Amino acid sequence: MDFNVKKLASGAGVFFTRAVQFTEEKLGQAEKTELDPHLENLITRADCTKNWTEKILRQTEVLLQPNPSARIEEFIYDKLDKKLPSRTTNPELLGQYMLEAANEFGPGTPYGSTLITVGEYQKRLGGAERELLQTSAATFLTPLRNFLEGDWRTISKERRLLENRRLDLDICKARLKKAKQAEAKAALLSEEVDKAEHELRVAQTEFDRQAEVTRLLLEGIGSTHLNHLRCLQDFAEAQATYYAQCHHYMQDLQRELNKCANSVSTPHPTAAVCPDPDHLSAFLSGPSSPVATVSSSSSQRPSKLDMEQTQLPVTGSRKAKVLYDYDAHDASELSLLADELITVYTVPGMDPDWLIGERGNQKGKVPVTYLELLS
Repeated sequence: MDFNVKKLASGAGVFFTRAVQFTEEKLGQAEKTELDPHLENLITRADCTKNWTEKILRQTEVLLQPNPSARIEEFIYDKLDKKLPSRTTNPELLGQYMLEAANEFGPGTPYGSTLITVGEYQKRLGGAERELLQTSAATFLTPLRNFLEGDWRTISKERRLLENRRLDLDICKARLKKAKQAEAKAALLSEEVDKAEHELRVAQTEFDRQAEVTRLLLEGIGSTHLNHLRCLQDFAEAQATYYAQCHHYMQDLQRELNKCANSVSTPHPTAAVCPDPDHLSAFLSGPSSPVATVSSSSSQRPSKLDMEQTQLPVTGSRKAKVLYDYDAHDASELSLLADELITVYTVPGMDPDWLIGERGNQKGKVPVTYLELLS
């Protein structure tokens, strides 16, 4: 018990002495041993790494999980070392609501069947988002946290120890200086000076050893940067995969919705579904057409040459580049190959989501979303 009390008192005395030395240095009343410039640069670089790692980690968490309550829950489970319960993503929840609504309205109705189609794709988007969250947490967030909670804590501990060794060294320097001044005035015996010099040598040795340990740890920051670089590449790859999946799902969804629209739509008084090009030509060459050139009294079907001459004037005829492959669903549509160039135009009353495409002697409807219109 006596030993513990003495040790506690000794520790309190050392702490007090260091505090006095630190305060006097701040007030400019005591000299301070400066660290090696290389070591100072390593410390500055390490602090910069720690600060930006914290900011990037926090903002990535916000990006992946915008809900603050959910982030707090994840933090608590992580600290308790417990597995976080599976959470439904927002697209998955939206998809589930759509499926339930479809059952209420009737799966066989146009609205209900469309709700089912969109709902299923929303659930697929939610699944892709879940994969992004899991991959990003494992390959990016976890390594950043491990650095802050592992390597950085070790570095901080050694830096605090180095600071204590520096304060002890400066205290010994101050004692030796005072001892020499007292010896000069014959107020102190030479053995006191020898004791102060011995303490200074010991303090210098401990400081140099701790400075070397700290330097080695700080130089390891370079390896940390390389590790974070690989993690950053993995994170970018996970995002690229996620957005590619989303793009693919939305393209499929558009095709499904176009099929649904073609199968359930009814003719509108001011709009008509684009017919087969031959039938369109025959219709436009009829007596009711504003551009008909054949006589209204003619009872014979116009020839192919007459049909070509009596086509409805194209509106905004221009070149277009095909972005994706497209398979025609019926005889009125034109199949497309990615990267090919075709001529497109529209006709009055035509669905704005479609254009008439022309490739040589082939004509047919093509979806606008599959094209890049060229000037």
